[in-house]
Amino acid sequence: MKISVKVPATTANLGPGFDCLGMALPIYNTITIEETVLPGTGIEINVINNSTNDDDLLLEHIPMDENSIIYKAVELLYNSIGQTPSELKITVQAQIPIAKGLGSSAAVIVGGLLAANELLGKPADEAALLSIAAEVEGHPDNVTPAIVGGLVLSSQEDDGSIIYRKLNWPEDWTISVCIPDYELSTDISRSVLPEEVPMKDAVFNEKRMGMFIHALNTHDKELAKYALQDRLHQPYRMKLVPGLDKIIENLKHEEDVIGCVLSGAGPAILVISSRANTDRIKSIVKDTWENMNVKVNILTLPIENEGAQIIHE
Repeated sequence: MKISVKVPATTANLGPGFDCLGMALPIYNTITIEETVLPGTGIEINVINNSTNDDDLLLEHIPMDENSIIYKAVELLYNSIGQTPSELKITVQAQIPIAKGLGSSAAVIVGGLLAANELLGKPADEAALLSIAAEVEGHPDNVTPAIVGGLVLSSQEDDGSIIYRKLNWPEDWTISVCIPDYELSTDISRSVLPEEVPMKDAVFNEKRMGMFIHALNTHDKELAKYALQDRLHQPYRMKLVPGLDKIIENLKHEEDVIGCVLSGAGPAILVISSRANTDRIKSIVKDTWENMNVKVNILTLPIENEGAQIIHE
């Protein structure tokens, strides 16, 4: 039996929503799991690069054995029902750029989990799948929208359960995903964050998060301009993303620009604007990075409101 799952890319944080806001985007990985009939063959993991830009995907980031996060997710699901994985062949057809801040690890975790769950006869419900995925990933902000789609506010509780609610994204707000040609691993990006932050910075983010939720609900782009600021992660990560400070400065006075934020741990950035004509924004970002000898791929994307989908072959 063979099961395939198509999983969207995700962007997390969106400025003030550190580790709790995430959004699905229409770039996809497809994960296929099949049970092999030959005993003793163990776990086989294959990765196929479907990206149009080979530089975007360095496949050595994905271990090809039991150390893979895909296998760890599958193993946790099997263990939760008192089983161990049998001989499995796992294939990843990868379009989501790796180590760019677009949820590539969340996609393979979610794809592996949902495929294995289907293979086992769906013993785990959505709540269990979310909990396992967040346990493997370490936080829920990417895996939740990867599973349920859309823009999602989520929280991983002390017992491991995930509470989430979907938020509506204003239809007239445009998302430009700017992907530079260098990588930044999540581990490195997290290593520069302090264990404690000043109270004033925590309060600053608390206010901005409230503003952002209200701005989304009321389509208030002027309020969103204030809301899309952060003091918990972006200031510390700025030095790891050369050019980000200059891009933010160069976009500051553009009337259509609502905000410029890191996508997840970076180095990709999101430019949120209020009109569909993004040529001016793309030109500013491209010119700023190219002046630093950084090439960039810029995609104008809608939000993906569907989460991971089982593909029936």
